[in-house]
Amino acid sequence: MTSTTERDTQAVSQFVERFGGILADTGVPRMPARILAALLTTDSGRLTAAEIADLLQISPAAVSGAVRYLTTVQIVSREREPGSRRDVYRMRDNVWYETTFRKDQMLGMIDEVLGEGVKALGANSDAGSRLDETREFFRFCHSELGSMLDRWRVHREKWLEERQG
Repeated sequence: MTSTTERDTQAVSQFVERFGGILADTGVPRMPARILAALLTTDSGRLTAAEIADLLQISPAAVSGAVRYLTTVQIVSREREPGSRRDVYRMRDNVWYETTFRKDQMLGMIDEVLGEGVKALGANSDAGSRLDETREFFRFCHSELGSMLDRWRVHREKWLEERQG
């Protein structure tokens, strides 16, 4: 592994901004996206609020609001160092799987609510037909996402074995 001192800090900073921008383009609020990208670039996956503010050159208030968002959506956890009053923010383990799993659960709820809408509007009405097609799309995504998560678990195990081997 490359130590932090051997890294091109400008290249890392450019990566953080670029990846943060891409995450923002997908719907993640801009400041949480930048902080998430910054956490991904640390070997420990952990940073204090002061380190985040310094690294991204943002205000402590911006850090506070952004990490509140990231903890609420359960991408980042807030911890205390033993014997310290400072909070440390870290990436949750297996965060992408967990986040996608929660989306899978949400798709099940969307299916249920859309079914109620189809029933209320009548499946043969134009609006009911539109909702029914929307429901079918989300049902398809739900079924595919579940099997994709299963395939990911198998793939990840194999990938971890190869990395260690």
